[in-house]
Amino acid sequence: MPVDRRPLAIFLMGPTASGKTALACALSERFPLGLISVDSALVYRGLDIGSAKPDAATLARYPHELIDIRDPAQPYSAADFSADAQVAMQRLRDIGKVPLLVGGTGLYFRALQRGLSSLPEADPETRAQLAEEAAAIGWDGMHRRLAELDPPAAERIKPNDVQRIQRALEVITLTGQPLSAQQQGGRGQPFPWRVLKLALLPQERAPLHARIAHRFEAMLQQGLLDEVRALRQRGDLQPDLPAIRAVGYRQAWEHLDGAYGASELRDRGIFATRQLAKRQITWLRSELDARVLDPEKVGLLERSSEALDLFLRETEQSS
Repeated sequence: MPVDRRPLAIFLMGPTASGKTALACALSERFPLGLISVDSALVYRGLDIGSAKPDAATLARYPHELIDIRDPAQPYSAADFSADAQVAMQRLRDIGKVPLLVGGTGLYFRALQRGLSSLPEADPETRAQLAEEAAAIGWDGMHRRLAELDPPAAERIKPNDVQRIQRALEVITLTGQPLSAQQQGGRGQPFPWRVLKLALLPQERAPLHARIAHRFEAMLQQGLLDEVRALRQRGDLQPDLPAIRAVGYRQAWEHLDGAYGASELRDRGIFATRQLAKRQITWLRSELDARVLDPEKVGLLERSSEALDLFLRETEQSS
């Protein structure tokens, strides 16, 4: 059997508020690791409180690559992440560190390891046409159209997810092919890193939900609304930007627009975060090659350390 001589990398994945950052920092005390953030909100400067970004003291002690690398006016894509992460991984390897990629953005992990299909860029004319049609028949009608043209995509995309319905129909219009078929494309060659995947998956969701509620309330107390006010005062940010659509920021922006009051903001923020965690858990369950760890059970650091130690020692013995 041929020896796998690819360099090593670790993926530490989990839903929001599952303790990923704390675990990654603790593991880096025990092993020669370099940390890389895999989070679609942490890439943006100025999104600190609502993104649960590690504070300055934590980042000084445990540096993370790919945090604060974009202005919120500049969208950041999964393709951008894949390119940046590969550079960061090689940079860490060059200084003798094993890259540990930690976060909850499943699309970023997937883009890095499996690659992305070559989908067409957004076309303003096509989008305007679809918006006109939606004004006539409603987005429910547009979702039914999608179900006729691309049943797998329609099953995956909820009827109220306007942005994704529009994008799926746009791709079909521009290419003549279903989005679901084109998304089967990806990396044409094996991923050049040997990966240990650790997935933090709680068996019981009640403790996770309690932490989500407590954390969002703490964000409000720490000044989330002031943070969003400062973003609004810039004048160049709009609510349809990816940075502002991030969970917590979207709800705070709508609240400051007068859409609802403070109590509803709290409820909507907690609900949106719980829905995010649900989607992340669903994705993690599809990662069948990941080692599952329950973050609610005692001894998480020890169990994680055992997995890393075995991974590193097995590789040393095979080299």
